[in-house]
Amino acid sequence: MEGFDESSHESFSKSRAAGNQRLTSPNESLLPDDRWKPCLRSRALVKGQSAGCMQQLSRALGALGGAEWAGFMALGLLTAVISFFMDLSVSKLLAAHQWLYTRLEGHMALQLLCWTLYPAALCAVASSFSQHICPHATGSGLPEIRALLAGVDMPHYLSLTNLFVKLLGLTCTLAAGSTLFLGKVGPFVHLSTMVGAYLKNLCSLIGDNKRDGAGGEMLVVAAAAGVASCFGAPVSGVLFSMEAMSSHFPLKDYIPCFFSAACGATTFRLLSSLEPLFKTHFPESPPFCPQEIILFAVLGVACGVVSCIYLSLHRWMLGFTKTNRVLIHMLTTEKALYSAALAFFLALLTFPHSVGQYMASKYTMKQLLTSLLDESQWSERRPNSSLAAQPTPWSEWAPPGCSVFVSLSCFLLMKLWMLVLVCTLPVPAGYFMPVFVYGAAIGRLVGEGVAYLSPNGDPSDPASTSLTPGGYALAGAAAFSGAATHTLSPALLALELTGQLTHAGPVLLATLLANAVARYGQRPSFYDNISLSKRLPHLPSLLRVFPG
Repeated sequence: MEGFDESSHESFSKSRAAGNQRLTSPNESLLPDDRWKPCLRSRALVKGQSAGCMQQLSRALGALGGAEWAGFMALGLLTAVISFFMDLSVSKLLAAHQWLYTRLEGHMALQLLCWTLYPAALCAVASSFSQHICPHATGSGLPEIRALLAGVDMPHYLSLTNLFVKLLGLTCTLAAGSTLFLGKVGPFVHLSTMVGAYLKNLCSLIGDNKRDGAGGEMLVVAAAAGVASCFGAPVSGVLFSMEAMSSHFPLKDYIPCFFSAACGATTFRLLSSLEPLFKTHFPESPPFCPQEIILFAVLGVACGVVSCIYLSLHRWMLGFTKTNRVLIHMLTTEKALYSAALAFFLALLTFPHSVGQYMASKYTMKQLLTSLLDESQWSERRPNSSLAAQPTPWSEWAPPGCSVFVSLSCFLLMKLWMLVLVCTLPVPAGYFMPVFVYGAAIGRLVGEGVAYLSPNGDPSDPASTSLTPGGYALAGAAAFSGAATHTLSPALLALELTGQLTHAGPVLLATLLANAVARYGQRPSFYDNISLSKRLPHLPSLLRVFPG
């Protein structure tokens, strides 16, 4: 009876479940799962048309050379647009600061507050973004990109959050002006690499690109396009990416890099101006005396020696931040407070009514370089001339009662240790443009000294040539930045930035000699110091691996 009862119960349960299915089946047929969605036919039509358009786009890109080349072109265009609007935003913020400072003329206390609190607040905002949203956005980003190109997997450095934080933080850092003396090359290359990573995924989705090494190729191209879009210099952008960021550079990447860099540089020039960023007007026939080659060589050696001092101080400062308990605590938990305090301290030193009047502190980074590349001789200014009262591109370098030699010397002495100190700021910042401007100041000081000691050329004699201090500034900028980064591409970058080809020989000679001095004894470059400090993977020296 127990077995009969259990079997009867099971059969009754099955028949009841079947009855329930029959009762609910009409309702299920009337309301299927996919019929409740609104506009079902319209959605299906749009989906079919989208799929058809995607197939047509894929075939069109394939006919034009594949989705990769469209991605290379889009990468150059996007980086140029981002660079232009970033420069535009920074110029507006700098103009607002200058306008407010000018409106407070006659109230020194208010001017001091305006001069110091503005960069301090911007630095606090930039470091707060990095501390609370994405800590990987601080610094230059070039050492991390080198590690990525070497094959190290660091996906957090290419995230969308990092892109957003890096963009806003870099804008705030640049808007602080020459008080911080920081640039945008390194972080912008990091930005372009993040854009290239997302474009690589998009191209893979459209073109079904599963080719090995495509991702690394896009990152290399993005690095070249980033440098080219900063200055509108395509050739030097590719060369800099080869020298500073790639441990090995495949030959197949040359054409994509030049293509993307050319697209980015052309777009940036069209958006800003067709002329070079720092147009110079050096004499063309003849541009310099043959005897000046020796002076350019001496300038290159001097830039190499100063770069060794700078790199040694930078390496010591990086080690000091890793061992000092106070700095470790501040850089770990109080980044915004540390950035604001350091920016406030530097702004006090560069206040125009104090030491800043001997450092041309009112000039922005672009104005500093433009004034240093001026072709005229500053030391021959006549105080009694009617033109002396008129503003000149170098007016801030000659304050009342002060010689240009004093201003340039003060600028070099103060900015040397300030360059080392700002490297500790936990904000997105570039360090190539500051050393480029610093080298221009070294060359300008040498050029002004040589022009002051030598007789001027005879204007009635076409064969006579007067010295051009701006040419020495151009050579010094390329030599010092090349020595600090252990690259030769700054020589070509200096020529592309200014459109000045008459001094190509002296610029290259000075850069070669500065590199020879800086590389003596296998000293690490600026980016090598950061890689060693952060313990990032890097290629070992061949001399250490193969001592024989």
